[in-house]
Amino acid sequence: MIIGYARTSTVDQVAGFEAQIRELKAANCKKIFQEQVSSVAVRVQLGAALEFARESDVLVVTKLDRLARSVADLMGIIRTLEEKSVGLRILNLGMDTQTPTGKLMLTVLGGVAQFEREMMLERQREGVAKAKEAGKYKGRKPLSDDLRQEVVSMALNGLPKIHIARQLNIGEATVYRVLASNKDSEKGIES
Repeated sequence: MIIGYARTSTVDQVAGFEAQIRELKAANCKKIFQEQVSSVAVRVQLGAALEFARESDVLVVTKLDRLARSVADLMGIIRTLEEKSVGLRILNLGMDTQTPTGKLMLTVLGGVAQFEREMMLERQREGVAKAKEAGKYKGRKPLSDDLRQEVVSMALNGLPKIHIARQLNIGEATVYRVLASNKDSEKGIES
């Protein structure tokens, strides 16, 4: 069976998410696991895809960065797939780990991707430091007291945190931060 996995880091990346789904369907994926979560968070659907895969199946992703956050992470995923005799195909690279060349190229490209990400993060940190020195970096805009109260009120009324975030057009992490800073409101609130 051909199994697809699609991931974006945020729910705001709708177009990218839909494009991944289209590409996976075009690649004849019979079952597609999908999630919108940061690569550093727990990727429940990736775990489900890896568990679902059986011998002779192929896991398909559109891009390498949709699958793994680092070379070590990639190697762990490949090891899991190899133990189950499951192949891995990366569409934008035309790569398939069912061939020796595909395995070699995937390892090399995984290292390059990790290096590129680390360089980008380093440039970002340098840019933030430079902006702070120039007095131009202000950080994130604080939430208004009204919005904070609305978050707490909705949570006390039993609304799940993800629904609060979507309704108020704020990040789910922001909801957690607001509720954590208001410890009394946390009693009896469901996730």
